[in-house]
Amino acid sequence: MNFPALWLSLQLATCTTAVLLLIGLPLAAWLARAKFRGKFLVEAIVALPLVLPPTVLGFYLLMATGPHSAFGRGYEALTGGRLPFSFVGILLGSVIYNLPFAVRPFIAALAAVDQRLIEASWCLGVSRGETFFRVTLPLSWPGILAGLVLTFAHSLGEFGIVLMMGGNIPGVTRTLSVSIYDDVQAQNYHSAGMAAGFLVVFSLVMLSLSSLCGRRVLAA
Repeated sequence: MNFPALWLSLQLATCTTAVLLLIGLPLAAWLARAKFRGKFLVEAIVALPLVLPPTVLGFYLLMATGPHSAFGRGYEALTGGRLPFSFVGILLGSVIYNLPFAVRPFIAALAAVDQRLIEASWCLGVSRGETFFRVTLPLSWPGILAGLVLTFAHSLGEFGIVLMMGGNIPGVTRTLSVSIYDDVQAQNYHSAGMAAGFLVVFSLVMLSLSSLCGRRVLAA
């Protein structure tokens, strides 16, 4: 098995999960309680990667971050590098593609918290931010953990968005799924089988853990 590709995949999955915890949790907290006319549109945009082919999403990301785009030129001027065909580029694609896998479980977990408990905390003079960390978060953590586990597992096996945004650069963008594709093309079925078997077992373990966390939410 290609262990450098495995290590890169683990790095990508870890970074994706961490970024989505930081940006996805506030977004989910807002969507779980907010009531406004265009909420359905925001929810549809968040869920769009669930139905959009990775190649389509990757194509638009390439166009939006390439050297001929305003964003791409700005990034190159600030950092001296380019987003496409870099680790940061595949991380950006992974974050966007995995957004619904994190945010949707977060929303379900946060919405399941009894609103009366939150309002009681407010009535006692506790601020909204402190209430979130002292009341909402402890009661919803199993569902949040389930979303993080699902995000990590899904990020580890990504192929389409990684190949579109990063290509196949050893040590930089060649993840385990891309390595499997290479091995099959080269008829190296033994190596491909080992990597594929690892992903199957790992995904099964992660899904089982996510399911257990989901049951914890329902039991609560």
